[in-house]
Amino acid sequence: MNLSADLARTLATVIDEGSLDAAARRLHVTPSAVSQRIRALEEQVGRVLLVRAKPVRPTDAAHAVVRYARQLALLEHDALAELGSEHAQVTIPLAVNADSLATWFLAPLARLSASRSVVFDLHRDDQDFTASLLEAGTVMGAVTSRSQPVAGCRVIALGTMRYEAVATPAFISRWLSDGPTDAALAAAPRVDFDRRDDLQRQWLEGRGVAGDSGPRHYVPASHDFAVAVRTGFGWGLLPGFQSAEALASGELVRLGGAPVDVPLYWQQWNLRSALLDAVAEEVVAEGRRVLAG
Repeated sequence: MNLSADLARTLATVIDEGSLDAAARRLHVTPSAVSQRIRALEEQVGRVLLVRAKPVRPTDAAHAVVRYARQLALLEHDALAELGSEHAQVTIPLAVNADSLATWFLAPLARLSASRSVVFDLHRDDQDFTASLLEAGTVMGAVTSRSQPVAGCRVIALGTMRYEAVATPAFISRWLSDGPTDAALAAAPRVDFDRRDDLQRQWLEGRGVAGDSGPRHYVPASHDFAVAVRTGFGWGLLPGFQSAEALASGELVRLGGAPVDVPLYWQQWNLRSALLDAVAEEVVAEGRRVLAG
């Protein structure tokens, strides 16, 4: 069985764009032509590859085909760049956790985009879940808390992001006036990133307090999460990038207790590509420079 590169690229485009109509506009063909290509590809591999919903979703069988299409595009870019083509541009999809994205991750990508013909498609997710985007073929590289390599990927340690529990003096005066006792923490409002955020739960349980205690605000953006803590919505765990200045000025106060350390790793496809290796080199160097060893 031969796997058509053009048909595989069409499938990847449909998944990226979310609909056949949007993919048709990007590919400069009709939606009917896109639909015919997907049907031909499904007949070729003998599997259903696309759930035709809004937005469309890949089936499990589609992941290998999408990964193949993205790898072909990357290898084509490297070959054209080596031949001196001025139009050898490629899109690199990457996954990153929100706090890294808001603090250190963009700097190395900016350096790359200034010197190479590349655009980045960033997918934000919790560090515990970014590896699944690698497995699905959605991204080529990811910042993740997973130390075991995803199948077909290699892994490099970046460093540790350290989180400390902090709150404003006014919040402490109102809710924790006798200190962060078990009873006070069980009643004091906290800020969680979303319903999958377990950093505050880990810190509470480390002090012997039930992790589901207390009312919770949900603020699903890293910068806004830090603002919510600094404006007294509740207490929360912040990395040093976002708390150091406020702690120095007295705007925030540490609640004590052991910090929560989150080791971070860079995982990327185990594909020898000059461009992907350059991405890894920049990201790893920056991560090791700014994160705790």
